Amino acid sequence: MPYNTFRIDVKAKYFVEINSTDDLRLLISTDEFKSNKRFILGGGSNLLLTKDFDGIVIRLAIKGIKVCEEGDDVYVEAGAAEVWNDFVQYNVNKGYAGLENLSLIPGTVGASPIQNIGAYGVEIKDHFFSLEAFEIETAEIKKFNKEQCEFGYRESVFKNKFKGQYIITSVVFKLSKTPNLKLHYGAIQEELKKRNILNPSIKDVATVVSEIRVSKLPDPSTIGNSGSFFKNPIIDKATFERVLNNFPDVVNYPAGEGNVKLAAGWLIEQCGWKGKQIGNVGTWKNQALVIVNHGNASGKEIYDFSELIITSVFERFGVSLEREVNTL
Repeated sequence: MPYNTFRIDVKAKYFVEINSTDDLRLLISTDEFKSNKRFILGGGSNLLLTKDFDGIVIRLAIKGIKVCEEGDDVYVEAGAAEVWNDFVQYNVNKGYAGLENLSLIPGTVGASPIQNIGAYGVEIKDHFFSLEAFEIETAEIKKFNKEQCEFGYRESVFKNKFKGQYIITSVVFKLSKTPNLKLHYGAIQEELKKRNILNPSIKDVATVVSEIRVSKLPDPSTIGNSGSFFKNPIIDKATFERVLNNFPDVVNYPAGEGNVKLAAGWLIEQCGWKGKQIGNVGTWKNQALVIVNHGNASGKEIYDFSELIITSVFERFGVSLEREVNTL
């Protein structure tokens, strides 16, 4: 339970903590590693465990933050186990701009490129430079640049093509001392105006984003959840025109190449799910996109609850929702 934010009580056959690449080389030489399934665990914040794991859970504990190169652009490297929000705040306090809109996202630095995490108009790929990953088959450290990661919406090669083949050990971000603030997504600008902040700093943006997230999202330390449970669906123009014709108020954003991104939270709320509870599982009272564990819910209960939401949204809008969390 301490290793997943949904607070699901499941067990692993083996559990090992890794503090260095030498630990990884030692681990892959063992019979236990060679003869069992493996799962790499970061912060456990984007994970739904539906059953016990009959294999080895590998928890990364590789830490450290360092500035690799500094000019107007700054290249900052962090170990995979650094807490994401701690890393964001480190850069904000140093005056390195780029990640401030990603404040208070749960998880670790190493997990961030796998999912291409994003919020308030910014994604990891916008400021990602490179990463180092341990290749399990060869025990070598390989370097990946942005193009090689093939980032998409909550996607990368590590989530699909290379899943299970690499273990990310560190990530380098390209940040800047000259901020290019992104203020037009969500309620950022509105909140800045309320505070009479006309020329915001990156600290102002980080503070406002953090406060917005706290007001909308539940704290995993007090109630089990994994943040946003579903991806915002991206649909083609023809599908969007059909949805718009039937639901003129649908919340939407341009998604490039003629596609449109719909707000999954809005779709779910329109189907009456906001704040709804069935047994020990429900959606959060302030954000329908978040599923919460109200008691001792099993992973299967949470999965089945999410299935009801997916069915409901498809029946009303003809749009398929996809889970953002990794299910095991």
